[in-house]
Amino acid sequence: MVLVTMVCFAQETKMAQDTLVAQQTPALKFGYLSYEAVMHAMPDYAKMQEDMAQLQKYYEAEMTRVENDFNIKYEEFLDGQASFPKTILQKRQSELQEMLDKNIAFKKESQQMLKKAKDDAVKDLYKVIDAAVETIAQKRGMALVIDTDKESVTFINPIMGEDITEDVKALLVR
Repeated sequence: MVLVTMVCFAQETKMAQDTLVAQQTPALKFGYLSYEAVMHAMPDYAKMQEDMAQLQKYYEAEMTRVENDFNIKYEEFLDGQASFPKTILQKRQSELQEMLDKNIAFKKESQQMLKKAKDDAVKDLYKVIDAAVETIAQKRGMALVIDTDKESVTFINPIMGEDITEDVKALLVR
């Protein structure tokens, strides 16, 4: 009987200690936000979009120019094809093929350059957002902040976490 009483007392003591530890441990605070929503609200995002549209226009204008140059050369080739000696015909064909290859390479390169320019600009905007998120999270004592745009979070209990999207927007859109 004494043994049973001691076991019960030990269990009660353990439960009391666990409750005390749980009461002393601060609750984990976290925040969440939509990076996309914040980025789209930033004035710098609108500027980036304008810059990207302008850069794309430059590349498209250059592509149109080189296509027109190629078409003119190709028409000249077709017009004189019957009268050209074989060596000149081969030379012109190789020139046209070289122009075509360069045009294709330029088109691929321009697409890569546009993508890189956009990626770099977005990366810079994310750095600004990261700094704002850190500022707000530090002020509110948050342990972490989750980006809800990545679809890796299926559920966030709004009682346990705090949506800081509007606060970050407010900090960045002053």
